[in-house]
Amino acid sequence: MSTVEGTPLARVMYPDDTYAVLATTSGEFIVGMEQFGPVEFRFIDAEGREVGTTGAPGLIKTLRLSLRTERGRQLLLTRPSLLHAEWQLTETDPEESPAPEILGRVTVSTIDSWLGLQQYVVETDPRLDASERRTVIASVVCLHLLRRPPGSSATPE
Repeated sequence: MSTVEGTPLARVMYPDDTYAVLATTSGEFIVGMEQFGPVEFRFIDAEGREVGTTGAPGLIKTLRLSLRTERGRQLLLTRPSLLHAEWQLTETDPEESPAPEILGRVTVSTIDSWLGLQQYVVETDPRLDASERRTVIASVVCLHLLRRPPGSSATPE
């Protein structure tokens, strides 16, 4: 993970198919992501406490992730259709609320279609606190895990 300018911020490690770790560039643990269902993940801190969750309503080609932060705040990461490369972070469902407040965006682009490398650009509103931003970033890692083809590399760019 890096800034748009390319400055390294963190890295994602995959000890196995059901667990990922987000760590600083020096290796300090930030959050663990444990997959406990086909489309459900829980986030844990260094002490093993749950600090958030994310999940999708369907198994294939999901258009929505439901997030729950450490403080219990419910957020949605949605896109209007499979053709859209941008996901929007809101508190309300865009289908139920005509103009939900956008709290962030995730844009997905393909770097190398032959290798299946994708880049995720995450923008968050400054009103989100650090634990909420951590939940959003961890959810984007999980989004990548849900979107990758079976048998492909787990490593996002």
